[in-house]
Amino acid sequence: MIAGHFGLAAATKAVRPSIPLWSLMLATVWLDVLFGPLFAAGIERLEDAPGQHGVYGGSVIYADYTHSLLGALVLSALYGLLFLRRWGRPAAFILAVVAFSHWLLDLVVHRADMPLLPGNLGDLPRLGFGAWRYPVIAALLEVALVVAGGYLYWRAARQADPRNKRPHLLAAGIVAAGLAVLGLNLVVS
Repeated sequence: MIAGHFGLAAATKAVRPSIPLWSLMLATVWLDVLFGPLFAAGIERLEDAPGQHGVYGGSVIYADYTHSLLGALVLSALYGLLFLRRWGRPAAFILAVVAFSHWLLDLVVHRADMPLLPGNLGDLPRLGFGAWRYPVIAALLEVALVVAGGYLYWRAARQADPRNKRPHLLAAGIVAAGLAVLGLNLVVS
């Protein structure tokens, strides 16, 4: 669920227009940004789900640090703290919440591969509702999030300044980029 995260960033921008869109977009993928180096180092890994090689959402993701519940909470709080001095407490809190929304949205699509504690400490049950087992449903969910977020952003920006055409382009760009990312995921899979 990459594209769906961007839809949430756009929806948040509609409600909190003072927070720069780039910081909201980065917040929504913050956990995946940190997953990258850990994946490259072999600390976190991907495996094909049985019979799912090359299928959209066909991976079991062992992101035992970045995508554990506690790890996501800590990393999201750290993301918010990065902006505390620059934009103040309310914006930092919103950015932390948006960063944590990544974990919540992933919970919907991931198979039961998300641990509660970093490193799956205590070998507790892993979480995930598994919408990726139903690629059409998962893709439709992502499309809905992207389109809804783009629409909410466009509507809020239009109400703020009906003569400004820039929000139309940004909203269209968010939706187009989200759909392109989703399409690329479907084609590459």
